[in-house]
Amino acid sequence: MATRYPPEWIEELRLRADIVSIVSEYVPLKQNGRSFKGLCPFHNEKTPSFHVDPDKGLYYCFGCKAGGSVIQFVMEAERMEFSEAVRYLADKLHVPLPDQIDDQEADRRRSVRERIYEVNRQAARFFHDTLYSPAGAQILDYLHGRGLDDPIIRLFGLGAAPAKWDTLTNQLMDSGVPVEDLVLAGLTVEKEGKRFDMFRNRAIFPIINAHGAVLGFGGRAMGDNQPKYLNTADTPAFNKRLNVYAQNLLRKARGLSRVVLVEGYMDVVSLVRHGIEGVVATLGTALTPEQAKLLKRYAPEIWVAYDGDRAGQTAILRALDVFQSLDIPARVLSFPNGQDPDDFIREHGKDAFAALKPLSAPQYRIERAADGLELSTEEGRTRYAIACAAILKGVKQPVELENLLKRLTLSTGYSREVLLQQMGVTPPEKPMYTQPAKREKLPAAASPFLPEHVKAERTLLTLMSAGLVPEGTVEEKRFADEHNRKIAGWLLSGRHPAELAEEADDPALRAVMMEIFSAEPRLYGDELMQVIIDCTERMRRAWIDERIKTLTDGLSTATDDDRRRILLEIAGLTTEKERLRPGRKE
Repeated sequence: MATRYPPEWIEELRLRADIVSIVSEYVPLKQNGRSFKGLCPFHNEKTPSFHVDPDKGLYYCFGCKAGGSVIQFVMEAERMEFSEAVRYLADKLHVPLPDQIDDQEADRRRSVRERIYEVNRQAARFFHDTLYSPAGAQILDYLHGRGLDDPIIRLFGLGAAPAKWDTLTNQLMDSGVPVEDLVLAGLTVEKEGKRFDMFRNRAIFPIINAHGAVLGFGGRAMGDNQPKYLNTADTPAFNKRLNVYAQNLLRKARGLSRVVLVEGYMDVVSLVRHGIEGVVATLGTALTPEQAKLLKRYAPEIWVAYDGDRAGQTAILRALDVFQSLDIPARVLSFPNGQDPDDFIREHGKDAFAALKPLSAPQYRIERAADGLELSTEEGRTRYAIACAAILKGVKQPVELENLLKRLTLSTGYSREVLLQQMGVTPPEKPMYTQPAKREKLPAAASPFLPEHVKAERTLLTLMSAGLVPEGTVEEKRFADEHNRKIAGWLLSGRHPAELAEEADDPALRAVMMEIFSAEPRLYGDELMQVIIDCTERMRRAWIDERIKTLTDGLSTATDDDRRRILLEIAGLTTEKERLRPGRKE
């Protein structure tokens, strides 16, 4: 049946799952007060910044900001979708799945996918066995000639499609697979009353998803057969836009700082053969937004390592556009002499590959902007400078912008001020540096980032999330910050912090929420009550300031009667604010 779990059952599962026990299977934890801490499993660190709060059912890393409920931890650690993580936990805790809403169409689609997975599994086994038979001898020699040994061939499940027209079709039909399923999986073609294998006389690369299911195949032709590479067409179980090659190995890698994205299957296999982790390839299509989002789940940054020829360089620019549109950090590995990753690492080795310095996206775009231009001429330099100025408009980091401007002034001869004007930026006037201005020291309690009342709101929300604020102490409308007001409303309605962490779709809201929920209040008795009072009074003072400003702005257009009313209200608010002043004497 289709999986739509009742919220009450999700809550029960969340409560039964001991988040400390679950997390401890991935990283050792030590108790630290009411919470537990350890080294973050999602980024490399030497000093523990990863905390688990069993009371709230939450984890949070103060380093990389990863955080959420026990279900979200499983999603992150096992690279699963929400429903997959729920089923994983339910099975682990021996919690029976609830009755689910009947959705016959969804059941039918899932049944079709499972049939295709099974057919593909049998086909993958057939192709792999064929590789080590006389029918696959030529293809095995080809793979060995490309520097692949038998362990790497087994790791990727590589195989061989026989040259005959219908060997696979007949083999699987004899084992009981209906021909309809073979056609549905894209392994068999029916045309004009005849049927034949889709893949013939090709080296076979199984395309496996993160959970080990064979989605389809890529086939590399032997000899001069065309097309050189042939992929399984889209099926009910496979869509080239949504998947990448070697995702199953990517899921097993831990603590990746980057994913290396290449163009070809052989590039992936060769780089992994030489010890490079976290390598995947697109599936015969240009990078799609769906693939970019998928890769972002595995590492904070993507390194695009396409072929060094002109077609590869053009594809890199398109890929960078996709990553930029999704605000995903990306860099470029550029290979010399038009080489592809496979050629480069086989010729120069792992150390030379590791020594390659990735270029930032703007830096790579600037290098490509010179293609086809004669920079020895004034016209060429002018066109190059104009193109680069357009690129620099998208650079967000001031330091990177400054470095690129310095290089551009040297390569074009134009001054920094002229380049900034071309970008549409007015250069600031040069200051007279006679005596450095003294910086005012901020009070110890002040923050350069958040207003005092917003800090007070977040402190109060932390106490509320821990159940330390008496009922009726504060109302939702008293929170001025939009995010804080939403969180307050949910907490006041009885929602659990772990539940809220799972439901937060807005990244900004979720970041605020996890920062609030991850703080561990160590306040008791009179000290706790004094902090609550201080927070509510700071929030009230901020509201009074805003109200006085609004009233004052309306004085100029008010009638005489309204002016008297406004002035009286301002006077009353001013008196109240004075009474709430910190350090006042009762």
